[in-house]
Amino acid sequence: MKLLSVNLGRPRPVTYTSQPDGLTGIDKRPAEGPVRVAAPGPKGVGASGLAGDAVCETRHHGGDDQAVYAFAREELDEWERELGRSLANGCFGENLTTAGLDVSGALIGERWLIGSGVVLEVTSGRIPCNTFQGHLDERGWVKRFTRKGATGAYLRVIEPGEIRAGDPVEIVHRPDHGVTAALQFRAVTTERELLPRLLAAGDALHPEALEKARKYAAEHRG
Repeated sequence: MKLLSVNLGRPRPVTYTSQPDGLTGIDKRPAEGPVRVAAPGPKGVGASGLAGDAVCETRHHGGDDQAVYAFAREELDEWERELGRSLANGCFGENLTTAGLDVSGALIGERWLIGSGVVLEVTSGRIPCNTFQGHLDERGWVKRFTRKGATGAYLRVIEPGEIRAGDPVEIVHRPDHGVTAALQFRAVTTERELLPRLLAAGDALHPEALEKARKYAAEHRG
């Protein structure tokens, strides 16, 4: 298991974002050399956990619990076959393109050691937005991506440091609750009856998802 690339985005103007300034950093490209990774701060204040990476819409993106976004190269390859087009590393807006790692199947609270000392922890799956659809220029993309349910994973930074393409990725902790990033995604989008199952992941879960799960469980208790 390893990083194929570490991807950074620069702000650029587009016509498909809801941002007042029309800027987005979703178009991420592989970086050369090491990239510093650190917790960026609370959502709405902090942006990306990677130095040099732009998050322009901080209401819904970025912050400590969505500091890094990872997607498996194997999933990109599958989408290439389905869409009939090339998909470069970073084109899904992911910071980390991995090889040999089941990213969507990663457990909430699972920890990855990358390189010699960076530790990241899985918090949730990725919910697609209109900016993602506009960036890929695929009609009905949000529904299609949601239906497939292979969302990749957001991660928080436990131990900061530097990472680069080619670094090994080692799973150093796997919880025993069975709540994956893909399950979390389904629970908060298309299968809300799954929300109580998320509670098993506890505080490792993204706070917004944990709040939804607690509220649903309370409303449907008994």
